[in-house]
Amino acid sequence: MDIASPQPIDLMFESHFRWLCNRLRGQLGCTFIAEDVASETFAQVLALPPATAIKEPRALLTTIAQRLVYDIWRRRDLERAYLELLAAMPEQSQPSPEESALVLQSLLAVERLLDGLSTNARAAFLYSQVDGLTYAEIAAKLKVSTARVQQYVAQGLLCCYAATST
Repeated sequence: MDIASPQPIDLMFESHFRWLCNRLRGQLGCTFIAEDVASETFAQVLALPPATAIKEPRALLTTIAQRLVYDIWRRRDLERAYLELLAAMPEQSQPSPEESALVLQSLLAVERLLDGLSTNARAAFLYSQVDGLTYAEIAAKLKVSTARVQQYVAQGLLCCYAATST
């Protein structure tokens, strides 16, 4: 039941928390994770500026929750790719569990940092900075010009600079 006038957060929570949990459980397949995401959604609503009038609470809650779900899915994909890479390594060269956790945490931080970039810009930046490929090699992989690769890498560097200057 969406109300046309703004709702106080406590009333919104009472009216919509269970609804949001049920909706998220279908996407996430786990009641506990759904409740965590719903709780984080309401925490983000609380962080909105005080003057924010919420006229369509379910639309707002759905939008915030969906962003959180996408973050979970991206994190799972990144974790799965990292674990597959570790599984393919010889046992003697695998990092310790502590090192693995630190690497995964760093990968997630880089992923969040580059989140605003297009897929090609993110790939070009990572090919350049992580894999050490030349702009010509990256251009061939992405089927773009080297000038475009240069622009992509510059966008990635700007994201990094912006993150370090805040």
